[in-house]
Amino acid sequence: MTSYYQFPSNFAWGVATAAYQIEGAVNEGGRKPSVWDTFSARPGAVLNGDTGAIACNHYHLYEEDVRLMAQLGVRNYRFSIAWSRIVPDGRGQVNEAGIDFYRRLVDTLLKYGITPHATLFHWDSPQALEDRYGSWQSREMAYDFADYVTAVVKRLGDRVTHWMTLNEIICFTHLGYSHTGTPPHAPGTTVKTNKEVWQTSHHALLAHGLGCQAIRAATRRPCTVALVDNPAIPVPISETPANIDAAFKALYRLGTNGGILIPALTGAYTPQLLTDLGADAPEIRDGDLNIIHQPLDAFGLNIYTGSYVRASDSDRGYEELHLSDHYPRLNMPWLWMLPDALYWGVRHLTEALGQPNLPIFITENGCAAWDTVNAHGEVVDTERILYLRNYLRAAHRAIQEGYPLRGYFLWSLLDNFEWAWGYDRRFGLTYVDYDTQERIPKASFNWYAECIKQNRVV
Repeated sequence: MTSYYQFPSNFAWGVATAAYQIEGAVNEGGRKPSVWDTFSARPGAVLNGDTGAIACNHYHLYEEDVRLMAQLGVRNYRFSIAWSRIVPDGRGQVNEAGIDFYRRLVDTLLKYGITPHATLFHWDSPQALEDRYGSWQSREMAYDFADYVTAVVKRLGDRVTHWMTLNEIICFTHLGYSHTGTPPHAPGTTVKTNKEVWQTSHHALLAHGLGCQAIRAATRRPCTVALVDNPAIPVPISETPANIDAAFKALYRLGTNGGILIPALTGAYTPQLLTDLGADAPEIRDGDLNIIHQPLDAFGLNIYTGSYVRASDSDRGYEELHLSDHYPRLNMPWLWMLPDALYWGVRHLTEALGQPNLPIFITENGCAAWDTVNAHGEVVDTERILYLRNYLRAAHRAIQEGYPLRGYFLWSLLDNFEWAWGYDRRFGLTYVDYDTQERIPKASFNWYAECIKQNRVV
């Protein structure tokens, strides 16, 4: 057997999901509405008027889904816990029935030898807190999040030892609030100024820091604590010294990196960002950055695509290159196929941000493809296999060059509710017939199973 693209023997192969995207059962077990329930019920907010009310019915079919994971051969599963199942009003009374669902899920995972990795927040904040004080617009949100985290970890910390605080801060803050129009994500709140938008992500960073402290104070067993981010990844158009240097410079200014990734890992906002924002910079109180900059046991990178950059004579020292409509992309407007982004994401975190010993996990990577069931009852998703094969080769390169990449969670186990795209776009290794809830493993499912079995890219 060939050993090309062989991974280390202790590499963590996994899959990932999120609560609102798969669970359904939005009115069961004491759960109350999240902002995504409210947003998806708003006319025109989600494609085709879809909601997560039923989704993949994972709340009732979780045992079947865990058996799918066992069939796939993964030994690691990243899922999220719904705040509004645990503390339905966002603060106050804990709903033990909600806790019991996750106990059953985790116990089933452990029965099959699958390690649970729990994300404590994946965008679905309680609607009650939006009604009370505007969710992430208020500093109170960070403290209520810490109390919710304490409640979860006290009850599940005997079973779960891998915790992630928040998933993709930019998406539930900058894509959920806007000063220029209707935001595409929940809560879909238009505010008056850009400063107010940046204040929401600052409050989320504060929640992350307080959440880290809460996990460590409440856990029953030694555990790992991580943050999951989806930074903008600059990729040198060619790996010349000048272009590599340009990519390192771009890391600090592309997207929201300077106000989310950088302060979380270094304890300071990028000075250039604060200068660029001017009066729109968020209010940062004394002590906030100390709370935000918590020691981490691991870092989760969600990487789907990236941006090509090259050196330039501009003040910034780099130029971002825009991709034409002829450049390959998968079935989302933003999903350009750029496998080297995975390698450079890991390298940037390790080198540019000075984290040589911080274990890194790719906590999401995958693609939407044009999946249909053929006459033989199969889904032959060759586009997804092409995409995944190239991204995993980039992961292998990072490991071969000595960067601390420890695991990979493919997005996603199942087709699911794809936020504002509803059920129109499919990211799963498993095709879900939403009318019957039948699960059909795709060709990519079998391909990924073989990668896991041989511990290499096949």
